[in-house]
Amino acid sequence: MPEPIFMHVDVNSAFLSWTASNLLFNKKIDYDLRLVPSIIGGNQATRHGIVLAKSQPSKKYGIITGEPVIDAKKKCPGLIVMPPDYGLYVRRSNDLMELLRRYTPDVEQYSIDEAFCDFTGFGLLYGAPVVFANELRETIRNELGFTVNIGISNNRLLAKMASDFKKPDMVHTLFPKEIPGKMWPLPIGDLFYVGQSSEIKLRNLGIRTIGDLAHFDRDILKSHLKSFGLVLWNYANGYELEFTPDETIQNKGYGNSMTVRYDVTDAETAKYYILSLTEIVTTRIRADGAMVKVVAVSITDPDFSHCSHQMTLTSPTDITEKIYKAACRLFDELWDGAPIRQLGVHTSKVCFESYYQYDLFDGTRIDKLRTMDSTIDRIREKYGYESLKRACFVKV
Repeated sequence: MPEPIFMHVDVNSAFLSWTASNLLFNKKIDYDLRLVPSIIGGNQATRHGIVLAKSQPSKKYGIITGEPVIDAKKKCPGLIVMPPDYGLYVRRSNDLMELLRRYTPDVEQYSIDEAFCDFTGFGLLYGAPVVFANELRETIRNELGFTVNIGISNNRLLAKMASDFKKPDMVHTLFPKEIPGKMWPLPIGDLFYVGQSSEIKLRNLGIRTIGDLAHFDRDILKSHLKSFGLVLWNYANGYELEFTPDETIQNKGYGNSMTVRYDVTDAETAKYYILSLTEIVTTRIRADGAMVKVVAVSITDPDFSHCSHQMTLTSPTDITEKIYKAACRLFDELWDGAPIRQLGVHTSKVCFESYYQYDLFDGTRIDKLRTMDSTIDRIREKYGYESLKRACFVKV
């Protein structure tokens, strides 16, 4: 059996990088946002006027992701602030996934700007993993215009940890034998899924580094953090466990999830993400000539507390608007107001019917929506995702 090889591909400062490359490509500006103090920030007229992404130069001013835009501008009066463009982010994400699938059919999109690729057994085709990863990194930069970090290991957890090492535009390894030297000295806050509140709890136990946690008494951890403490202990020792909470749901149908760069605390922002996810999911459904009858939404908070809710539709559908409305209804019923770290939209009970079952009162409207979705798919397939986007994504 060949040694498992997983690569985690993570876009560097995705929202800002995608905005910068798009502006340069369309010649709307003559400088690169990534090379000057700049951020992607929410519309300050709404409740989500916070820093979504920042350039490397902006870090010198102490600007952090998730802080109010107004505070960031106080730190750097000359700061360039660009509005988010979620439609663009969906298109660029799709471009990245399509490129990765040239090299392996086993691409698992983990969020809008990151994916796991299984390259187990590809050694004879691509050569040494580090050499190939650097070639892949350069291909992404040259063809798509943005940079990525690539982490390599024998499981997805360690590959993801490796991709978070020095940035940008780098390849790193974190194999099990490298854990003591590369991972254990890191601060506990750097461990996957350690949020702000769990970091405080761990530090109160005297745990300062990932190595401290790896060697900590598991019974004491469980008494303070319950089962989540044992999950973190396993992660600190490089054991993957159930790394993707929604994998079982995803394998039964079509789904996608995204880990946000800051904790989402308002429904309006959450529903923009839900719409982006729904567009990705429904495009794949229609491409396969399928329809789905069950829609589910999943929410994960910063402390890894995971919940999901699903509903059965009155009839199978492939229509973006119907699935989006169902997802929003599920979100409203499920969300308790806690900060959101990850959102997912999933579907199941897939069928490949040759007919469409109409609702009693909206048959004409359903025809229009199906025609619109089909037209959008054809335009994007022919001219690219950049050719067409929803009005709500133009400026939010």
